[in-house]
Amino acid sequence: MDKNTLLAFFLISLVLIFTPKYMEMVSPAPEPIVIEESSGLDSIQTSDKLVDNPQVNEPISGRDRKTIAYKPPSSFQSPEKLLNINTSLYSTTLSSSYGGSFVSFKFNQYFKKDSQFVDIIRNQENLLIKGKDLDGNPLPLDGPWELVSHEKGVSQRVVYRKELYSKEYIYKSFVFHDNSYVIDLEVDLKGISNNIYRNSELAWSGGLSSTEENVDDDIYYFNSYALQGGELESLKVGSGESEETTLNGITDWAAIRTKYFAVAIIPGNTKSISSITLSGTGDTTEVYGMSFVFDPIEKQSFQLYMGPLEYDRVRTLGVALESIMDFGWSFIRPISKGVLFSLKKMHGIIPNYGYVLIVFAFIVKILVYPLTKKSYQSMSAMQAVAPEVNALKEKYQSNPTKLNQATMELYKKRGVNPLGGCLPMLLQMPLLFALFQVFRTTIELRSEPFIWWIKDLSSPDAVFYLPFKVPLYGSHVAILPILMVVSMFIQQRMMSGAAQQPQQKTMQYFMTGFFFLMFNGFPSGLNLYYTLFNVLTIAQQKLTKNTQAKLSK
Repeated sequence: MDKNTLLAFFLISLVLIFTPKYMEMVSPAPEPIVIEESSGLDSIQTSDKLVDNPQVNEPISGRDRKTIAYKPPSSFQSPEKLLNINTSLYSTTLSSSYGGSFVSFKFNQYFKKDSQFVDIIRNQENLLIKGKDLDGNPLPLDGPWELVSHEKGVSQRVVYRKELYSKEYIYKSFVFHDNSYVIDLEVDLKGISNNIYRNSELAWSGGLSSTEENVDDDIYYFNSYALQGGELESLKVGSGESEETTLNGITDWAAIRTKYFAVAIIPGNTKSISSITLSGTGDTTEVYGMSFVFDPIEKQSFQLYMGPLEYDRVRTLGVALESIMDFGWSFIRPISKGVLFSLKKMHGIIPNYGYVLIVFAFIVKILVYPLTKKSYQSMSAMQAVAPEVNALKEKYQSNPTKLNQATMELYKKRGVNPLGGCLPMLLQMPLLFALFQVFRTTIELRSEPFIWWIKDLSSPDAVFYLPFKVPLYGSHVAILPILMVVSMFIQQRMMSGAAQQPQQKTMQYFMTGFFFLMFNGFPSGLNLYYTLFNVLTIAQQKLTKNTQAKLSK
C-alpha cells in the first residue's frame, strides 16, 4: 500500500471521527421558539391538517422485525417549539418536547400575593408517553415532536406526532374548550404497536407547584388519589420519604392536588387501563405523580381536569372527583356541604364574603338558640344547687357511695340534669367542625377581602411580622385571634360565675392561651365567624339572665 493510499485512509478516518464534533460546534442546539399565540376567540384557521393515521402494519415475524430500526438521529437537533393557548379561563403553553407537555398553566381568575397569575405547573414532566421496543429498550420519546396541526376556534385542537420508525408514528392530540377546565386528550400508538411491547404508559410525574404564600400550609394538602370500584385510594408521604403504590384493575380516575387546585386524568375507556401507579416524594417539597398502563393496540382517550377545587364545578364532571375535597369525616361531610351551599347562595345576594359570614353567624345563632337556652338554664340550675352539693360533700366525705346517692336524689328533687349543660353544646359540635373545614379549604374565600386590615379571608389577618418565629404562635401578629380569645374569656367568666375554684381559673387561663396560639394561624374568615359568634353568645347570656331575674321577682 503506497503512501498516498495510507494518507487517504488517514484523512478519511479524521473526517469520520471529527465531523460530528465539528457539526456540533458550528450548529449548537437553538433556544426554544414560541411559534404561535392563539386565542379561543379567533376565527377558525386550520394549518396542515392531520392525515389519517398510518396504516397499521401486518404482524411481522421475529426475523423480519430485526430489520426495523429507529430513524437515525439527525446531526441537526430540531429546536424546542412553544405553543400558547389562551381561553377565557386560563392560558397555557405547550412544548414540542415530550409531544405537548405543559410548560405553564395559568388561571385568569386566580392570583398570587405578588399579583401574578397562579401557575400550577412545576416542571415539564407531565403527560409523558412511555413504552419499550421488543428488545426492552425505552422508546426515545423525550425529544421534540412535530406539530402536525392547530385548529383555532372556540374549541382548539392541537396534534403532535413522533416518527419512531420509517413512516410509523405515535400521535398525541389535545382539544381545549373555551369555557371549561376540561381538556380532551387522545394517544394513538396503533401505527407502531407491532414493534413495541403491549404495555405503555401515560405519566404525570412532575407534581404541582405551590400557589400560596404559606407554602407549608399549601403542602399539607398535597396528595395523590385514585378511584377504583367506588373506593378512594390515596398516597401521602412525609419529609424525606419516597413511596409508590400500584393498583391493578379498573381505574375511574387518578388525581393530584394542592390546597385549592387539582389535576385529574379520567380514562375514556376504563377497561383499557390495566393498572395505575401513585407516587410521592418528600424532600424540600412534596412531589406527587400518577401513571396509567394501557394497551397500545387501541387508541386511548382521556379527559384532563386542570382547575380549581370548586365543589359545584368538580361535581358536574359526574365521576365523584369531589371526593378528594377535604370536608372532614364522613359524618361531617354532609354538614360541610350544606354550609358551603348556604354561603354561596348568600354570596349571590351579598357581594362581600365578610358580610356573608356575619349574616351567617346570626342565622346559626338563631337556629341553635333553643339548645343554647336550655344549656344556660341547666347551668344556672346547677349553680343554684351548688351550695347544697358542697354541704353533702362535707357530710359524706368519707363515704363516696353515699355521697353519689345523696347528690342524685338532690338533683332529682330539684329537677336538675347534670348533663343538661353539656348535651346541647355537644349537639353543636358537628356544625362547628363543618365550619372549620369549610373556612380553611374553600377556594371561594381565597383572596376575598373584607374591611380595613382584613385583605384575605382565607389567610390570617396579619398586621405586622416579628423578626423571629415563636413556637406554636408563628411570626405574625393578627387582630382577630386577640378579639376572639377576649370574647371567649368573657363568655367563660359569665358561664362559670364569680365564685370559681382555683383549679377552674387555672384551666380557664390555660384554655384561653391555648386557643390564642392555635387560632393565630387560622384564616381570618374563620376567626371573624367565631369572634362574632362569641359576641352574640355573650349578648344572649346577658339577655337570658336579665329575663330570669325579672321572672324571679
